[in-house]
Amino acid sequence: MKELVIGNLVAKVPIIQGGMGVGISLHRLASAVAREGGIGVISAAQPGFREPDFATNVREANMRALTGEIKLAKEQAKGGIIGVNIMVAMKGYEDFVRCSIDAGADIIISGAGLPMDLPKIAAGSDVKLAPIVSSAKAAKVILSRWAKQTDRTADLVVIEGPKAGGHLGFKADEIAGYTDEMMDEEIKKIISVVHEFEERYNKKIPVVFGGGVYTRADIDHCLSLGLDGVQMATRFVATEECDADINFKLAYINAKKEDIQIVKSPVGMPGRAIRNNFIRRTENGKDPIERCYGCLARCNPAEIPYCISQALFKAANGDTDNALLFCGENAYRVNKMSTVKEIFDELTKE
Repeated sequence: MKELVIGNLVAKVPIIQGGMGVGISLHRLASAVAREGGIGVISAAQPGFREPDFATNVREANMRALTGEIKLAKEQAKGGIIGVNIMVAMKGYEDFVRCSIDAGADIIISGAGLPMDLPKIAAGSDVKLAPIVSSAKAAKVILSRWAKQTDRTADLVVIEGPKAGGHLGFKADEIAGYTDEMMDEEIKKIISVVHEFEERYNKKIPVVFGGGVYTRADIDHCLSLGLDGVQMATRFVATEECDADINFKLAYINAKKEDIQIVKSPVGMPGRAIRNNFIRRTENGKDPIERCYGCLARCNPAEIPYCISQALFKAANGDTDNALLFCGENAYRVNKMSTVKEIFDELTKE
């Protein structure tokens, strides 16, 4: 398996661990992945939710916690690569980007919206920038905007397909009928778009794919399409190093295929999660919102079916019956606790 080279960063194994929030991928998981030669990723979604002053001082608690998580991950990664996943839809997006840079993140991976202004926000830093896209059209729009705005292009492009977990860059009615063959063709189109900007800037821009990647065979298939690596998240949840509560990990282990479904998110995008009592309640009415945490740039508590921060806090803290349990399509295939090392050993075995 070839290395994943992103400018001056070299990951010995071409696997990026997907960012999972709230509180699922923090410094423990990210550093463990980085130590194995992959790229570990911290989620910037409400990282300060366990800080004592979070309820009254959300912004400062988040910045303080994110700084601490990045620095701990960098220390424990033993020279490995640490990235941060930042959702465009979050309120205070610029603050999270600048905080990640100041704390020493190697890469910023950004989706849940189009990260049009990311290069402008990151100007003057040497952090690597990676937009998340789901179509060739989105890739073209983003890279063209970056070129025009700052004469800079991406250092890495992450493609997320319809089998991914969390928020999806597809319309709800597109997901069920979107075949693997359709995704393969779209991947080739995205690579072609990226190649235009490689030639323009005379640099290699690696492209990786996430969404349903579970086995070594899946990785090999991705590489055969001309991709440079993969992004995997679901496989790393039921590991000893994952930052989530044990009940969250057990929800994956106990999930059946029929339990995985598409849900509506207050972010305004469809998402994939494990069906539980929380989802049943929100299908039939509104889940009580305890307070507004100001997490999304565009959100009206009077109109949404539930507070996504509240639902994800409960997931991270193990109250899985009353939580939103984001997952990838293959979550039902996770059937035991493992370690990050065991997963890497399995995936890299020739």
